Amino acid sequence: MAGQTDLNSGSASGNSSRDDVRTHFTTREGVYKLMTLAEYSRANRLSGYSAIQSQQGAALGQGSNPPVRVTFVSLPSDPAGFCDRICFNYGRELYFYTYKGAKKPADLSKPVDKRIYKGTSPTCHDINKLTISSESVMLLVGFTGGQIQLVDPIRKEIGKLYNEERIIEKTKVTCIKWLPGSPNLFLVSHASGQMYLYSEDVTCGGPAPPTYQLFKQGAGFSVWTCKAKSTRNPIYRWVIGNGAINDFSFSPCSKYLAVVSQDGCLRVLNYDAMELIGLATSFFGGLLCVCWSPDGQLVVAGGEDDLVTVWSFQQKRIVARGQGHRSWITVVAFDPFTTLYSSQHSSSKSSKEGTDTVSSNGIGGCEDDLETKNATPDIATCYRLGSIAMDTQICLWELTDDVLKQPYGSRSRASMVSGPGSPPSSLKFTGQTPISGDRNSSNILTVAPINATIATSVVSNNTATTPINTAGSLTQRLASLTFSERKAGQDPDLKSHRKNFSLGSGKNSSDKSTANSSASKSSAPVQSQSLVTGCADPLRLIGTQACPRLDEIPMLEPLVCKKVAHERLTALIFREDCLITACQDGIVCTWARPIGPSHHTSSTTNEGTMV
Repeated sequence: MAGQTDLNSGSASGNSSRDDVRTHFTTREGVYKLMTLAEYSRANRLSGYSAIQSQQGAALGQGSNPPVRVTFVSLPSDPAGFCDRICFNYGRELYFYTYKGAKKPADLSKPVDKRIYKGTSPTCHDINKLTISSESVMLLVGFTGGQIQLVDPIRKEIGKLYNEERIIEKTKVTCIKWLPGSPNLFLVSHASGQMYLYSEDVTCGGPAPPTYQLFKQGAGFSVWTCKAKSTRNPIYRWVIGNGAINDFSFSPCSKYLAVVSQDGCLRVLNYDAMELIGLATSFFGGLLCVCWSPDGQLVVAGGEDDLVTVWSFQQKRIVARGQGHRSWITVVAFDPFTTLYSSQHSSSKSSKEGTDTVSSNGIGGCEDDLETKNATPDIATCYRLGSIAMDTQICLWELTDDVLKQPYGSRSRASMVSGPGSPPSSLKFTGQTPISGDRNSSNILTVAPINATIATSVVSNNTATTPINTAGSLTQRLASLTFSERKAGQDPDLKSHRKNFSLGSGKNSSDKSTANSSASKSSAPVQSQSLVTGCADPLRLIGTQACPRLDEIPMLEPLVCKKVAHERLTALIFREDCLITACQDGIVCTWARPIGPSHHTSSTTNEGTMV
């Protein structure tokens, strides 16, 4: 394969060529080229401006600049013929430009709107796709101080400000999204590990902080409502896991919500029913990003273990991990335009096990909702996935049927290697988790739908009486973990960052235990603290379907792995004619796709994706 050959040749040429910033890379469909004229950034960039912004942030107690995030929207019409708009944040500034595509130069001197904030910095933003018009756009912006602002960058109007006095939440906003299909509801997550549902047309009440009452509780999460005579914001408050909520994503059918937290857990929730239907964990450290496949069958997460984790909705387990990055993964995203489809298996798929696909816990997947909209949906036979990380590299992956359909605990002979596929010996803890060859252990995590009063998640383990380890002991036992079996030629100095992975802070944990204390008084007793967190002891999950060892599932190698920036990458978006990357310097780059026919074909190439 062209992409795999290019990757191998780059490794063989030495560290100097591997660390050069690339302006093009090759995949099976052709060459992707960096379009330097279509580069967006703050107007009149100054040398050393990034360092100045960081110093100002440190003086305000905010640390370094928030990650640069990018949002696109297409207007119904535009007099100049350019309907696309791009929004991105950098430091204390927020920009809104007309995006002219991959072939037209960017005009940085004429932003549609530009905002500079004092005392706080924007961290994330989202645009309501339902209410856009040629004259108006509803843009939500979250800030480091926890505030949320609604603005119209076309009319240059400032709308409402939510949590203005920080009485609802004091920690920074980590992710903000409009609810799919709703013109006025939006969801906001914070570094405190709490998530709030707001309504655009409802006030936040008076100066007193809101009082909450328990609405529903499950394994690792609880949902609260405001006790008030009239409806006020927030409408709901979710308390999830231990540590910050780093990212969340709605499924294509808008029914399910995937949430990743600093406690290393990926939780898949039925959002409307408020039920936990799936759980997975990182190999170690927190999970930082999450996304859904276009058909809603896969959830992919990345984080501080440097691995891409692939979770199957139908099988309710991790089906593969990808190893290619040398630092924390910041964004994962599927490319729907190069994912290969085949419609010839549609009839067999719908007739498999009856006419309706229902999971083991009685909750149907996104496939059911998508099939109701399209009688003969295309079947994805080869998914294209992209990931970016703090190592300034972009990796492209291909997920094929032969990888995703392998049974748990067995790998084909062609997929076995003696290096990255073997688990570190330090993970084989006698008496706590089964060793690599112990396939018959009952240490399996099962998650059932959660009712309104009690958590029913059960961990079957013959050593259930073993005391749960504290976060301190976990740090001591995992801080020295490195993937020492990496391929020869990789820089050994790049292993040190793994010793600095973070865990949920004790402050967040104490806050959540306080919040849940009143819930335990008004509901049935919860079985144990490990069931409340939904993750139990992370070490005891190693070797289960929630966190399989590296030799129990396929290990993927990237199709392409190239350094494309000087600073850590923070945004990755796939568009029909290009892909977009952004780095911490506030530079948004456009990579033109290869010129040629569409790649929505019924055939696929399975080579070069699994080691």
